[in-house]
Amino acid sequence: MTQTLLPGTLLGQIGDLALASGATLPNARLAFVTYGRLAPGGRNAVLLTHGYTSSHMFAHPGGAVSSEGSWADLVGSGKPIDTDRFFVVSSNMLGSAYGSTAPMSFNPATGRAYGPDFPALALTDIVTAQKKLLDLLGVKHLAAVVGPSYGGFQAFAWGITFPDFMDGLVPAVTAPSRPADRGPDALEARMAKDANWNGGHYYEKGGIRATMTAIREETLRRYGIEAEMAAAFAENPARDAAIRARAETWADAFDGHSLLVLGRVLQGWDATPHFPAIKAKVLYALSRTDALFPPSLAPTVMANLAAAGVSAEYVEIDSEHGHLASGTDAAKWAAPLRRFMDALPRR
Repeated sequence: MTQTLLPGTLLGQIGDLALASGATLPNARLAFVTYGRLAPGGRNAVLLTHGYTSSHMFAHPGGAVSSEGSWADLVGSGKPIDTDRFFVVSSNMLGSAYGSTAPMSFNPATGRAYGPDFPALALTDIVTAQKKLLDLLGVKHLAAVVGPSYGGFQAFAWGITFPDFMDGLVPAVTAPSRPADRGPDALEARMAKDANWNGGHYYEKGGIRATMTAIREETLRRYGIEAEMAAAFAENPARDAAIRARAETWADAFDGHSLLVLGRVLQGWDATPHFPAIKAKVLYALSRTDALFPPSLAPTVMANLAAAGVSAEYVEIDSEHGHLASGTDAAKWAAPLRRFMDALPRR
């Protein structure tokens, strides 16, 4: 098995990366895509940060097989994140499965894919790798860091780790800490039951596609995909088949070890105590029907931001699409996003 390199992807070679754990990841690289043009001086950039199981192509016109809901209606010429004004960099996370250095990458120490031997990552490692990519591209300052779900975790981490580097943060369908769930250890135990597990080196046995498909189908249903597909598939059998097909397509591209590595990044992580470090303005967006990050989170998050002296506003996406709403029901919050982006300083 090899990493999936989605069409249009660029690769940024960021060199040896010192990790928070004390380990070093040699010859690290990040996959990415850009839209718009970097202005002289390098200060008109926006960084897009993607979700847990999606990719850097989540805002690409035409969508991407890895994305739960395309943000193409939010990013582009004349759109809320306007590529006539902004140079948009959409970066694949370190540890993800779409071209960045990750468990599927070659481990020079062993001569095989890292697999279960991939070093533990911290959220600071992920955003530090992105900072190195931006340096490589000549970006000197960000107008904003914008992202849904896990991308929102990254947005908060950017505001804390590099507080002077951006003017705005847009964490959507997310929270300052991960939701309660079964966690990566339970997920690994489930993967280990697959006949091809091979001590975690399942690449050598052809992969764990059936297990990954089942995991993905369950995740999509939890995210609210049935509501998204209801208009197109009125009959349950047809809808079930479409969901299954989407899950299979994802399972052919994504990697179980990326699920585990990225899941463990968030164990114990909470941005709230570090809110006083944030200098950027914040637009916090949640979906009315999101079971993963429900709107009931908003009063506490907004109160904590205010107590930390952070200028923040909240928008609730009035959508039936659950966790997928920021992309699949983009029109429901496009106007407040546009106002927020338009109000950022022009540099």
